[in-house]
Parts: sequence; structure tokens; C-alpha cells
Amino acid sequence: MGYDTVSGGLAVINRNYLRWLIIAGLIEGTSTLVLFGVAMPLKYYAGMPMAVTIVGMIHGLLFMGLVAMFVIGRTTVPLPQRLMWWGIVGAVLPLVPFIVDIPLYRMLRAEDAHIGKDV
Repeated sequence: MGYDTVSGGLAVINRNYLRWLIIAGLIEGTSTLVLFGVAMPLKYYAGMPMAVTIVGMIHGLLFMGLVAMFVIGRTTVPLPQRLMWWGIVGAVLPLVPFIVDIPLYRMLRAEDAHIGKDV
């Protein structure tokens, strides 16, 4: 449950978008690990540069999508501005998307507890 600073009351959270944002963070974070842990070793140790070309392109698209989702999520969910920036900056660093998903999941759990649903 978010706090709406404009009206001074509780904001309604877009639970569906928040779920998709969490999933996108998991997928983008996994693509980073695949790029660094699989594709780059294949390039440098097995002489397969095409692995980085393919995985790198997929990762780049997922990265841009995650950044766009955080920017859109600022008003759609609504996300706190600090969390939006943490998500954008975190998308650049390995493993950080998984860490950013923790407060997103907590937002979802808090909203579920507020309306009496299980995740």
C-alpha cells in the first residue's frame, strides 16, 4: 500500500503492473548472469563470439524494457521515486535487480495483506 503525497491518503497500488515489474526484474537479472557466466566465457575460452552477440542483444532489450517499466511504474504503481531510481541504476549492475525485487515484493505483500489476499 503506497502513500499518496498529493491527497495525503493511501494510494491504490496497481498490483498487476507490480507483479510484471518483479518478473521483468527476475528475467533481466537472469539475463545478466547468463551473459557474464555463460556467453562471455564461451567467447573468451571457447572462441564463440556469437554467444555474446546473441545473449548481449537479448540482455540489452530486456535492460531497456526494465528501465522503461520502472519509469512507467513511477506513476502506474505508483513507485516511490527513490525505488524507481534504485531500479534503474540497479539494472546496470549484476545481481542488483534481484535485490530491488525485495522492496517491490514487500509492496505487493503489504497490499495483499491490506486487502486480505495471499500472493
